[in-house]
Amino acid sequence: MQPFVTSEIKNNIAEITFGTPKSNSLPSEILEKLAQTILDEASKNGVQIILLKSEGDKAFCAGASFDELLEINNLEASKHFFGGFTKVLNAMRTCGKIVVVRVQGKTTGGGVGIACAADYCFATKDASLALPELNLGIGPFVIGPFVERKIGKSQFIAMSLDTEFRTANWAKENHIYHQVFENISEMDTEIQKFLEKLSVKSAEALALIKKVSWEGTEHFEKLMPERILMSASLLLKDSTKANIEKKIKCKRD
Repeated sequence: MQPFVTSEIKNNIAEITFGTPKSNSLPSEILEKLAQTILDEASKNGVQIILLKSEGDKAFCAGASFDELLEINNLEASKHFFGGFTKVLNAMRTCGKIVVVRVQGKTTGGGVGIACAADYCFATKDASLALPELNLGIGPFVIGPFVERKIGKSQFIAMSLDTEFRTANWAKENHIYHQVFENISEMDTEIQKFLEKLSVKSAEALALIKKVSWEGTEHFEKLMPERILMSASLLLKDSTKANIEKKIKCKRD
């Protein structure tokens, strides 16, 4: 499978799907395309709701592409990469349309950020999530403001430090997931019902709900460059590169 981002509009709903061969991890090219697709579809008058999902029935998103992280060797390239995640999350935040996210399996790092940037999030019981960045020698700095907005600073720090997976039920109790289902089929049935109901609601009311829900996040614009620099600088450390190499080797073995 080649990495891709596709979009299809049906009945006022823009369904955006991304996929990559390694557990839907996200390289720069896909991050850029995903962010632009969200903004492009949201700008269309006929679109009421955006559904964001990933390919397949296993991992929702494994976060950053390890292969690309290993190749980055200067600060500008590193900032560009982490800036890609910022673009996706900010597109979800500022696009003006309600963004519904579908999480069908495990998600880590940047994938957790996407789930937390959702206005409404569906998941299966297998959709556990973790912030393992510290294991690489980095930290969940770029996605941090979005995760913290959902679960609070204390839980965000705990996830950042212990790097352990939390269950889908934990994610629901901590306001990341809004509904959790036994399997993908049940989830997709309910998503369709939910989207159909929203697609005929007042566009003006939905836009105002979106606006109100993100009030108090205006400072993200100034905060994100600082957070990008944190991750970008740590990525260039020899110890970080060594940790990434170990992770890649473990996956191959």
